[in-house]
Amino acid sequence: MSTRNLAPLPDIRALKRLTQSLAILDAILWPEWVERYYSFNSHWSENEMMASMRNGSGDEWFLLFSQAGAVMKGFSHESPMAVIPTWPGVLSDVPAVFSTFLCEPAFSMNDTTFCLWQTVSESQWQRGCVTYPSGSDPDGSADLLFILDGNPKTYQQWAEEYSEREISLTAVDHVYAHLPLTEDIVAELNSDIVLSDMSADIMEIGYPS
Repeated sequence: MSTRNLAPLPDIRALKRLTQSLAILDAILWPEWVERYYSFNSHWSENEMMASMRNGSGDEWFLLFSQAGAVMKGFSHESPMAVIPTWPGVLSDVPAVFSTFLCEPAFSMNDTTFCLWQTVSESQWQRGCVTYPSGSDPDGSADLLFILDGNPKTYQQWAEEYSEREISLTAVDHVYAHLPLTEDIVAELNSDIVLSDMSADIMEIGYPS
């Protein structure tokens, strides 16, 4: 999956649920905010929700859900497309309904190597007309979007590599199914915390309780 192969990317509703699941899993596994990759703010604004990824090495993506649809920008700092001004075509075709996204300082739009979107009237994800430099992943999107394939095992394997410990696939399956958290599920993922410790994260993420 990449900007050159958007077919595997879930639709807007499924992607919102998935990114909420990623955020709550990270919150359980790494209670300290600075250690987390994935976050979700279900109260970004009155009618918007925002998912994000930051890896601490300069790579990131931001995904905004609104009444108009969903739009995402990503940045891979090692990409040959990591230039200012933004690589031609990456942002030029973004629909006007997402204009506030393009102007949001929190999203660091100057640091953009790929952008994709889907309005509520569209059935597929879109990107701009971009002439890519050579390479298998020139904009870094394949490296940054792999986690969005909807497969719980993808997250489990990533989390095990990141944390250097075993992660329960059963618990990850539970969260990917968007089922309410239980004491047992939380303990299975992190025995150092209890369900009540998750109250603030559950509220911010908008995960079922």
